[in-house]
Amino acid sequence: MKFNLKKKYLRLFESRAILYINLIIHKWFKEKDLGSLNLNFSDKPTRQHIVQKIIDKKNYKSYLEIGCRDDNLFSEINCEKKIGVDPVSGGTLRMKSDFFFKKNTDKFDCIFIDGLHEYHQVKKDIINSLKSLNQNGIILLHDCLPDSVFTQAIPRCKKNWNGDVWKSIVEFRTKPEVDVYTCYADQGIGVIFNRKNRNLLKIETKKFSALKFKEYFYNYKTLMNVISFEKLLELI
Repeated sequence: MKFNLKKKYLRLFESRAILYINLIIHKWFKEKDLGSLNLNFSDKPTRQHIVQKIIDKKNYKSYLEIGCRDDNLFSEINCEKKIGVDPVSGGTLRMKSDFFFKKNTDKFDCIFIDGLHEYHQVKKDIINSLKSLNQNGIILLHDCLPDSVFTQAIPRCKKNWNGDVWKSIVEFRTKPEVDVYTCYADQGIGVIFNRKNRNLLKIETKKFSALKFKEYFYNYKTLMNVISFEKLLELI
């Protein structure tokens, strides 16, 4: 028992040390700290409320969640068919999303992506989700509105961390075949409809992984196509 407790605290110390080292590296060698956007989601609906509201309004029958962690969302969702994919904990299937999509033959009405918060993986999860989405379905993504350069930095340097999910939203906003928004709620909820883009983003880059946080910092409302929850319900 004492040995296991010691290992637990050692892992905790190591993880905090890694975050601290990464923070120092970002401060000295990475992008400039521009301060905080002071985003406030305290009076906005939670992802649990948003997802369930959409499922109920559209009478969706099937729900897929990528990245379930402690089932904070998955356990709260009421839907006829639920599948949750996570390599560590939560959900119904213990595997990585790439492996799941490789084997999957089902289609879903609502897909919530909250797995590895790094651009390259998020992009793959979106592409695979579009292939597994019913015609009138919807894809939602968590952590799309980081508040500072450090909450989106790769590698991770903060406990509260969004990652660079935002870059994948910017990229898919440039695609004419999908309609993409970001709901101002719960750390930013990305929204992808499988329909013609109604507000196509034109941006002078083809390497979205190289986007700088300062571009997001000064233009996030335009880049992310930010809307309210009320507006989202109108668009559905």
